[in-house]
Amino acid sequence: MAHEHHHHHHHAPAAGENLNGVFVLCIVLNMLFVIIEAVVGLTQGSLSLLSDAGHNLSDVFSLLLVLVAFHLAKVHSNGHFTYGYKKSTVLISLLNAIILLVAVGAIVIESVHKFSEPSEVNGAAISWTAGAGIVVNGLTALLLMRGQKNDLNVRGAFLHMAADTLVSVGVVVSGIVIYFTGWTIVDPIVSLVIAAVILVSTWELLSDSLRLSLDGTPEGVEPEQIRSLMEQTEHVEEVHHLHVWAISTTENALTAHVVVDDLNSWAEVKHHLKEHLKEHNIVHSTLEVETADNRCSEHACC
Repeated sequence: MAHEHHHHHHHAPAAGENLNGVFVLCIVLNMLFVIIEAVVGLTQGSLSLLSDAGHNLSDVFSLLLVLVAFHLAKVHSNGHFTYGYKKSTVLISLLNAIILLVAVGAIVIESVHKFSEPSEVNGAAISWTAGAGIVVNGLTALLLMRGQKNDLNVRGAFLHMAADTLVSVGVVVSGIVIYFTGWTIVDPIVSLVIAAVILVSTWELLSDSLRLSLDGTPEGVEPEQIRSLMEQTEHVEEVHHLHVWAISTTENALTAHVVVDDLNSWAEVKHHLKEHLKEHNIVHSTLEVETADNRCSEHACC
């Protein structure tokens, strides 16, 4: 049986290389808004504003963690971490999802408490403050839109900011209702709606992060489609023991056994296979070549 292990390292541009400055700007904008929102919420007794401020603070923390992930992803490999610290980007996206779930729990608890002990709320102050939130969150979402297709962490940040923009719209509406009707019960109701929006926007991030943490197949990669694509390559008879996993939120890896009809064609076959894999965002691949007469048995391979 012929074996050839070849590691091809083709590095796609990391999202962090172009988005560091954008994230710093987003962090500054959102931190300023959190301070304003918290002050107004405390002085005016608005739970919806305080809930939104707490959520926005968790978003600031999440943005900071993404910046940390960008820098960790650039750390060179060593004897203990042969892929460097790229996997930390997945762990950080998981941590961000957990932080948001904790924020949801806190908002729900406070909302229930507010139903039993309602307080006077200044509807005009809520509306003006939340209106500023529409501008800040909307601008942040626009800044992150460019990089959200290529990185789970950036996509998570973008989804949260887009959801926050909608939440701020809801808070503006509640402030207007309170101002004209005096129905302060609208405040905790809006807080619960905020919690629901956060939960929905977080769920996909949580499930994706958990899957990648367990070396599950990355989003957008279909193993059977990859196998079929590889088997359509000339001289390839069969592909088995194919495994695909994420090294980071932007880089995927693959290992596979490739059965060819002619070992002399392997160099050419390997080149074509790796080019096909790169087109499907698999930038690290290890391929083991076999012939039909000397393929490994199921027991031997495992």
